[in-house]
Amino acid sequence: MNKVLLIDDDAELTTLLQEYLVEEGYDVVTDTDGRAAIAAAAGNTVDIIVLDIMMPRMNGIEVLQRIRKLSQVPVLMLTARGDDVDRISGLNLGADDYVPKPCSPGELAARLRAILRRAGQPAAGVSTDTIRAGQLVLHPGSRIAEWRGETLDLTGTEFSLLEVLARSAGQLVSKQEISKRAFGKPLTPFDRRIDVHISSVRQKLGLREDGQSWIQSVRGQGYQLLVD
Repeated sequence: MNKVLLIDDDAELTTLLQEYLVEEGYDVVTDTDGRAAIAAAAGNTVDIIVLDIMMPRMNGIEVLQRIRKLSQVPVLMLTARGDDVDRISGLNLGADDYVPKPCSPGELAARLRAILRRAGQPAAGVSTDTIRAGQLVLHPGSRIAEWRGETLDLTGTEFSLLEVLARSAGQLVSKQEISKRAFGKPLTPFDRRIDVHISSVRQKLGLREDGQSWIQSVRGQGYQLLVD
């Protein structure tokens, strides 16, 4: 079991990511202080570190600099969306990859698997790398979707949403749960992102023989992926 150290001072996001990664088969330890990452690197006690850049006391860039003086442990950076300066700085200092916040737990898990494979370590979640729901096949590790034997052209967000529904195929999934698992944060009032992206996925899947959508909605509650 791969041991992940997740460093972030956003308690709500940390809890969501930790719960998802544990379900994926990782042993996850969390902390709010970058010095814990430096200690873990020095002691070689974790397989990979997920490190937020914007933190009090010591920011992620400084933490990464100190880590790289001690160890080559894989490090994935969490960056502010669109902040190219932090992203480039992190990669130049030896970060293995980065994910912009707010991040999808599914995308984070996929990035972790890819980094661990490149590092020559067996990645967690191998047994769940392929998700089958009727004619839909998802490969979370590579973020590739197949529909009726053909590759389905999805955006990253669309893949994350469809993955959440596919993992609970045939069951109603609340919008709140979809938001937490796909976007890594709770649903806020008047937030229509889920509806907009679901509409796009519906178009790409087409209609069933009965003329209905493969993704059914229950007004005010959530969505359900049909498999028959």
